[in-house]
Amino acid sequence: MKKIEVAVLNPESTMGAEKMMVCAARLTQRGHKIKDLDDFMALYNQSYKPETVKAMASLPHPTIQKLERINVVVVGASRRFLAQITRHQDEVKFMSASLQYSDYSGEADFVVPYELLTSPLQVAYLNSCAASMDTYQKLVEYGADNDTAGYAAPQGLRNILIMSAVPYEWKHMIHQRICRRNTPETRYVMLKIWEELYKLSPEFFGPETTGAFCMQGACLEGKMACGEPLAKGMAPADILKADFPLLATT
Repeated sequence: MKKIEVAVLNPESTMGAEKMMVCAARLTQRGHKIKDLDDFMALYNQSYKPETVKAMASLPHPTIQKLERINVVVVGASRRFLAQITRHQDEVKFMSASLQYSDYSGEADFVVPYELLTSPLQVAYLNSCAASMDTYQKLVEYGADNDTAGYAAPQGLRNILIMSAVPYEWKHMIHQRICRRNTPETRYVMLKIWEELYKLSPEFFGPETTGAFCMQGACLEGKMACGEPLAKGMAPADILKADFPLLATT
């Protein structure tokens, strides 16, 4: 997990998302004053305060948060993370490195699960991954195509993933996936994504509207709750520091 990196590919989109959200909300109340395109453009370009973004981001009206797409790349997460995160389909798009077209012979690298970073079992785990890729390479050498050989690839194989979603869905994914009921890798990746979004727009992606459900009130998991709620108001960097000390960069 130490090599997992994330980046927002179109950081300007967060400002666009703010602008579209404020414009859309104002439009619902001022339509009677818009007589022509110039009137609308004046509304569209009207300034707003950070507090306005924060207030509107907390409204129970998701449509105003669905008018801009934010693209994020995740480099080095496992294919297990890929399998988990692609359960989210509403207004989210994914593009992944392909086992069908990519040949990982001699190129494979593996995510070490957080629980194994200081465990003597790490060696056995990595040996198992390497053995799986040895089988993969033998299949390719004997004429199997990459797609067929891919069945031998372990879940820990590192991957490159582009994720594209509207702000509302980013917040929904973060709500669910930073919860401690998720696997540590999934939590870590989504916390890193939230950290980047929070840097770009703390009002839009603040803890009050973007954190786990337990940070905004009661847990929604009922009897399946983890029993370790995150504290209200924690920023993503705070959670990363508290829950992933072995991955701290400072």
